[in-house]
Amino acid sequence: MGPEAATPLWTPDEGRIERTRLFRFAEMLTAATGRDFAHYGDLQTWSVAHIAEFWSAVWAFCGVAGTRGDVAATDLDRMPGARFFPDARLNFSENLLRRRDDTPAVVAVTEDGRHRELTFAELHAQVCRAAGALRASGVQAGDRVGAIVANVPEAIVGALGAAAIGAVWSSCSPDFGVQGILDRFGQIEPAVLISVDGYWYGGTRFDCLAKAEDVRRRLSGVRDVVIVPLAGGDGDAPAGAVAWDDWLGRAEPVSAPFPRFAFDHPLYVLYSSGTTGVPKCIVHGAGGTLLQHLKEHQLHCDVQPGDRVFYFTTCGWMMWNWLVTALASEATLVLYDGSPFHPDGNRLFDLADAAGITLFGTSAKYIDAVAKAGLEPAATHELRSVRTITSTGSPLSPENFDFVYRHVKSDLHLASISGGTDIVSCFVGGIPTEPVWRGEIQGPALGMAVDVFDERGEPAGLEQGELVCRRPFPSMPVAFWNDPDGSKYRAAYFERFPGIWCHGDWVRFTEHGGLVIYGRSDATLNPGGVRIGTAEIYRQVERLPEILESLAIGQKWDGDERIVLFVRLRPGATLDDELRARIATTIRQQTSPRHVPARIVAVPDIPRTRSGKITELAVADVVHGRPVKNREALANPDALDHFRDLEALRT
Repeated sequence: MGPEAATPLWTPDEGRIERTRLFRFAEMLTAATGRDFAHYGDLQTWSVAHIAEFWSAVWAFCGVAGTRGDVAATDLDRMPGARFFPDARLNFSENLLRRRDDTPAVVAVTEDGRHRELTFAELHAQVCRAAGALRASGVQAGDRVGAIVANVPEAIVGALGAAAIGAVWSSCSPDFGVQGILDRFGQIEPAVLISVDGYWYGGTRFDCLAKAEDVRRRLSGVRDVVIVPLAGGDGDAPAGAVAWDDWLGRAEPVSAPFPRFAFDHPLYVLYSSGTTGVPKCIVHGAGGTLLQHLKEHQLHCDVQPGDRVFYFTTCGWMMWNWLVTALASEATLVLYDGSPFHPDGNRLFDLADAAGITLFGTSAKYIDAVAKAGLEPAATHELRSVRTITSTGSPLSPENFDFVYRHVKSDLHLASISGGTDIVSCFVGGIPTEPVWRGEIQGPALGMAVDVFDERGEPAGLEQGELVCRRPFPSMPVAFWNDPDGSKYRAAYFERFPGIWCHGDWVRFTEHGGLVIYGRSDATLNPGGVRIGTAEIYRQVERLPEILESLAIGQKWDGDERIVLFVRLRPGATLDDELRARIATTIRQQTSPRHVPARIVAVPDIPRTRSGKITELAVADVVHGRPVKNREALANPDALDHFRDLEALRT
């Protein structure tokens, strides 16, 4: 389990605490209930014991536009089956576009140096035009709009234009292959297809026109194809395609107020990673997405009106959807599309200073890459505006907590957050009024009845176990696409512990009330019957200067399981006996003898999903001679070939 840190890395001062939205929310609840919420733990406990009252308070505090109805929640003893605000009516886009002045709503930068801004007034006008264009294309409430788009303003305009008229938005990053896009859009059958003409990454321009034509030809039901000019394409546009500006101008704009829909009206279709088969199509509702994001932005990330919120993400990752909703808190979105290391690793820190970013969102892998590159942003950048750094995608190692506070900025809220596409939000995350402890997520989010269960379905105390949620919450999926009886939905989350959401993360609580995540529970190792989280090994191995990245699997061997560790080395490094011995010694001393791998193998690349997560399950399939069900789900599927028929794994 490991000892906890003796002192926190950062503690907010009293003045900062009292300026947070979370502090003001607690004051509001104290006035309403007479309870003392001086400690976050008390507030969190109350929020899951009084679910209806809590989410009603979030609605009121965040000023949701819409009619709430008299009932906040029904059937809270059913999971799935509970409903939130069953009589409510709202429009997602109305809530994000209430501000209509000349303040920047979107500041967008692309790798090739282009800079664009849209004010709130301009964004509102463009969304109205997009809504009108969609209606002219025959799109009605409930129809789907599929988009192969980069992280640029047109993606936001398209998504909010769809939501304005009750259509459903679903996007893929333009680096997806044709089959990967068809695996997703082929299931939901979009009425309109939007695509960029190309994009830049790592100094190279990539064409998307041929891809868009191939996708259009193989999808049935597409009425219009819209091309967003971004990087220029090499080929011809798809037959009958219309340019973005021409499409926006082809019909009368939809005028506000936008029609309001039910709380659970479909807003987005997001997708599981698809590494074990065709991706699951996860339908998220407008009300649950809005309410959950408002809570996370304002109460957990302290987003205030006028803040500038950035997340390094693509439109194929749920963090893009999360980022967009920050408009509802009257924040300016800062977008970047391209490689974060082009022309060098300072690119995003340059952007933070230039754009005045207040919330800098990224992945744990990016922070690790910056640290391994030897960068020290605190010495080269001001970063005066940055109050919060959020990290997700994989566990943030204790050493990278140290790196942020030593070499990025000493006075900021570092929030390691974790949730998933499944809930388009977080189970656990940042608490701006509480200390940050080394290597720990600060705690369960408000309204989320998070627990850790052992194999018997009992609370695990401070031992490792399964991350579960014991009570319903608004951003549970509305449904899975093409799952009329809900059987796929129930199987995904409720088979392990009936009536309890089992998320599939292997975690433990800490003595501070925080959490440590050890990896996906379906990828945990089991040598000699002892479950070991892969992140425990990665944290130790990747401290060594020769190791850029690692991946561990369990290989079936002699009626048991042995740990095999693959490492990607820094250029110039060699996996010799001395380095193997140092790896083994480091793991043994910092974890336990059971964690030491039986085999250590160097590979030139490690496969990852398109959201940047390494994929142990696909590697295990290759090592055991099983077919990988969906190579298209991987950003670098050719990397799997490095794991096939390895001599080192035959003895």
